[in-house]
Amino acid sequence: MGEMRKIADAEVITPGMPAYPARLKELPDFPKTLYCIGNVKLLESGGVSIVGSRKTNAYGRGAAVRFAGSIAEAGVTVVSGMARGIDTCAHRGALDVCGDTVAVLGCGVDVCYPAENAELKWEIEAKGLIVSEYPPGRKPERYHFPQRNRIISGLSELTLVIQAGNASGALITAELAAGQGREVCAVPGNVDNVYCVGSNKLIQEGACAVLNPGDVLELLGVGVMSGRKAEEVLGNSEMNVYRALEEHGELTLDQLCEVLDRPVSHVAGIVSVMEMKGVVFSGMGKIFIAKV
Repeated sequence: MGEMRKIADAEVITPGMPAYPARLKELPDFPKTLYCIGNVKLLESGGVSIVGSRKTNAYGRGAAVRFAGSIAEAGVTVVSGMARGIDTCAHRGALDVCGDTVAVLGCGVDVCYPAENAELKWEIEAKGLIVSEYPPGRKPERYHFPQRNRIISGLSELTLVIQAGNASGALITAELAAGQGREVCAVPGNVDNVYCVGSNKLIQEGACAVLNPGDVLELLGVGVMSGRKAEEVLGNSEMNVYRALEEHGELTLDQLCEVLDRPVSHVAGIVSVMEMKGVVFSGMGKIFIAKV
């Protein structure tokens, strides 16, 4: 069976070892070696891969942080590639709620690419997992990234695309996930925005459209917080919002402010925290209680 050994502070895992993830063994071109820094137990956690374009805007970045935070807070590992843009925001969203995250690199695990993510990489090493099939010291090459994408999707039960352009590498990850028999989802975007062309096209071609983190958790069979559980964990202000939604049904932010007789700045902050907790979600301009 063999035991894990270390090369340049990286743990080395091969298919004959118990730590090698069973999901990757299902791939016809599974990696023959994994180099890891961090919590190798996360390899078997069966997470959600969140991917998207390097070039993005505030809408995409905000969605990535919000979706990743809620998914991670529900106990699901967030997997991504530590690239600029959506990947970075996905890892950050998971870390911000003290959730689990795995970064699959297109270079050696001791190499930081892009360089500006040095602090993020260090934090993932300490709290999550950095993994690569390339040995320590290997510099990033263009062809490495499409190849590493099969590991991102292969480690995950579901791949979520947030804001991908027409030529985004995230579309490769989505195609690989579909070929691996995994669920593929996408967050809809502005039809006139070039950053959303690829992700919208995925939905047109049959990917599941998700409007909030609760949709993703529902696909995974993970319950979101509501009812009695909400009462156990919500503060007084949050419970006031929750009860208002229970009584009146879905409300716009302005309607909710009117019901509570509180300013928008106050209520919006409370709703944002509740969304991160998975108690409510917003869509179509309204705020809803999340489904169980």
